[in-house]
Amino acid sequence: MCALHALVVDDESSARMLLERGVANAGFTVDSAQDGAQAAQMISEKYYDLVVTDLMMPGEVDGVGVLEAAKEKSLRTSVVLITGHASVETAVEAMKKGADDYLQKPIHLDELAIKIGRVRDLNMLVRDSQDLQEAMDVTESTAAETIRELDSRLSELQTRLDRVQHILTSDSAPESRIAQALEALAEPSP
Repeated sequence: MCALHALVVDDESSARMLLERGVANAGFTVDSAQDGAQAAQMISEKYYDLVVTDLMMPGEVDGVGVLEAAKEKSLRTSVVLITGHASVETAVEAMKKGADDYLQKPIHLDELAIKIGRVRDLNMLVRDSQDLQEAMDVTESTAAETIRELDSRLSELQTRLDRVQHILTSDSAPESRIAQALEALAEPSP
């Protein structure tokens, strides 16, 4: 099973470390970024199953910018926003842009675990579904090849039986017909 990859983005180092620990405990391998610009660069270079980002960060790229970068890279990336009480409306607006969920500060690890667990479970279901589809595609391809081989073999056998029937119904002597029919049946397959 492939590991799930997460990116944690927060300009406050203590909050970032807390988030890193919570996300890692949920079963993700975790990278982190200290601002939105660094996160956007990391997202452009690597696929993340999950991005957990602070909504309000200094610099040119805030949490909404990180969300947009993640969704531009892959719509399958789940994004959870971290927001202060004053920016809940902004978080709701960000959810309209594709964020999967949000958490309010102060962060409670139990709540984080529940939200991240849902994302992890959904990602695992998607991966399992993709693995099953790939297995079905391989099985279907193998079955199609086997059917082609069987059809070819059946055609060869039908041709041989038609030849034997023609030999046995010919006007030649019975001993000669039997010998020719046995010879036709004994021929190796092409």
